[in-house]
Amino acid sequence: MGALDGQVAVITGASSGIGAATARLFAAEGARLALLDVNPVPGDLLGLGEVTTHVTDVTDAAAVERAMAEVAERHGRIDVLVSSAGILDRVPFLEMSPERFDHIIAVDLRGVFLAARYAAPYMVEAGRGRIINIASQLGIKGGAGLAHYVAAKAGVIGLTKALALELAPMGVLVNAIAPGPIETPLIGGRPEEWKREKAAELPLGRFGRPEEVAPTALLLASSPGGDIYVGQTLGPNSGDVMP
Repeated sequence: MGALDGQVAVITGASSGIGAATARLFAAEGARLALLDVNPVPGDLLGLGEVTTHVTDVTDAAAVERAMAEVAERHGRIDVLVSSAGILDRVPFLEMSPERFDHIIAVDLRGVFLAARYAAPYMVEAGRGRIINIASQLGIKGGAGLAHYVAAKAGVIGLTKALALELAPMGVLVNAIAPGPIETPLIGGRPEEWKREKAAELPLGRFGRPEEVAPTALLLASSPGGDIYVGQTLGPNSGDVMP
């Protein structure tokens, strides 16, 4: 038996990176998957067992609410939510437009709120559930040229704590994961020299891979592994941040 046998897991940002790696691991552990992304989900993820896909913009409240309702109607419940959808770019603060700031906040923070807002009622009704929000170590340590992204990810960590306090008494456990630099499309366009210099700063000496983050999500989603994690932020970050 897998750690998530028969459970229904919703994953946003599922088409690539940490979201896709989490989908593969959850499927291997027996979960039924509902994959949400603004982009079409790659074909290899469609063969992971019982999978539904929902092209969804996480900044659109009506679209997110509709997707969660479709999942609940199709599968009968929602047991796990992994909010992995996110975007990243670098803009010096003195050049950052309000529109650019708002866009990152909309995807990386408001999208996390909306996914939780419309998934949590199904969990509360069932008396159990797990919400796992993908933050970033930059939400803890900050980062130059990333004021919008840092603000969003720090907000995810704070939102996670607030939701954990409200929902734990109802059986819904909310936690966050704050990865360090991970080899995903978010940093795929960065210069190789930057990657080498950044990797050299890490105690581990290298970036992580999405499949090395997914097991942390599995821990938080599973029982008994995740049963007493409440409002925590776990850090698979190659040693970049040591709280």
